[in-house]
Amino acid sequence: MLRLFRRSDGDAVAKPVPGSAPVPAAVGVGDAVAVVRAMSAQASNVGRDAAEVRGAMEDTQKIVHAQGQAMQQLAAQLVEVQTAQGSIADATLETLQAVARAREALQSVSREVQGIVETLHQVADAAGEITQIALQTRLVAFNASVEAKRAGEAGRGFGVVADAVKDLAGKVETTSKAIMTTVTQLDDRIDNFSRDLRFDDKAGTRSRSAVHVAFASVEQDVERISLAAEQSRRTCSQLNDYTQELESEVQQAKARLTTALACSDRFLKVSEAMIEQVAGFGVETADTPFIQAAQQAAQEIADLLEQAVRSGNLQLQDLFDENYRSIPNTNPPQYLARFVEVADRLFPQVQERVLGLTPRVSYCIAVDRNGYCPTHNKKYSQPQRGDLAWDTANSRYRRIFNDRTGLASARNKRPFLLQTYRRDMGGGQFVILKEASAPIVVSGRHWGGLRVGFNF
Repeated sequence: MLRLFRRSDGDAVAKPVPGSAPVPAAVGVGDAVAVVRAMSAQASNVGRDAAEVRGAMEDTQKIVHAQGQAMQQLAAQLVEVQTAQGSIADATLETLQAVARAREALQSVSREVQGIVETLHQVADAAGEITQIALQTRLVAFNASVEAKRAGEAGRGFGVVADAVKDLAGKVETTSKAIMTTVTQLDDRIDNFSRDLRFDDKAGTRSRSAVHVAFASVEQDVERISLAAEQSRRTCSQLNDYTQELESEVQQAKARLTTALACSDRFLKVSEAMIEQVAGFGVETADTPFIQAAQQAAQEIADLLEQAVRSGNLQLQDLFDENYRSIPNTNPPQYLARFVEVADRLFPQVQERVLGLTPRVSYCIAVDRNGYCPTHNKKYSQPQRGDLAWDTANSRYRRIFNDRTGLASARNKRPFLLQTYRRDMGGGQFVILKEASAPIVVSGRHWGGLRVGFNF
């Protein structure tokens, strides 16, 4: 096994690692370099695949998380439905009880009406007796009038009284007959009303009154509502049980995805570490120009900020401002910091030059230690339009990129950091990129990092 070492003249030499198997004499430095470069290319491909897998698992994790939340909401809604159905059951029971009370009240009224009918019968009987008495009184008065006429002058006064009694008896007879007629009519109407109020369990539906048919219809409808509510309650209870099981399975899936994501993260870090170690040997690889560009650009940004601080154009406390102020009506959210104006003036001259080094470079940005990007490349610094997908891809300035890759680059203090990640371009579009970053140090303090993203 060989390990590369750097000689004092700068050339790389390969020496066997102590304890390793002997290396054939045919293997030279050039062969070792070729092997290292091949390892770098393979590690790069592995990193790309790992980033793809990690991104897919992140997407799946988001979907599973959303499904878990939906399950929780569904469970809560099912509980609300069950509660509402319980209220419906209570209300239907109260309605049935109210109908029964109303029916009892009608029965009571029916009994009272029946008493009125009986009283009216008594009135009719009394009126009939009065009619008979009046008729007999008229006959007596008529006979008395005849006898008074026979008596002549002696019976004249008695005849006047007899005629008056006869007329009065006629009026009484007429009145009593009218009372009887009225009572008979009232008796018929009240008797009909009483029959409408009376309820007979043995009577068929057709022979029941309209009132009790209506009551029966209400009871049937309420019972159907109660039955449907009970069936729905049982169904919701079963659905709630199923939802709880699904939610438990979703939580298990989330846990497994978290474990898998951690594994893929470690796998990705291993591939990145391999690439970094290869680059650290000093062997020229496909990533070397981008690492050097990131380091040089980081130093240039640091020098520009140092000069701005020394000249008084920028206060050091303003440069390290972390009080990010949200810009209203922005989505994705954008922020302002006290060093934005200086960044807009100084950063483009370095960032745009690095962006133009090769078409493989996708972006070059300087971010503070929290991943805040005050000034992006010009092509990604378009004003937002209100279209989330477009704004995510084209309005990337004034944003905080605090994802795994963003924070790692922003807080890295080693000479360089090489990562592989999936860049979100909005609208479900992602691009697999490599990123070389180097720390930016101002006045002895770590300010952030210079990030150069490039295609495979």
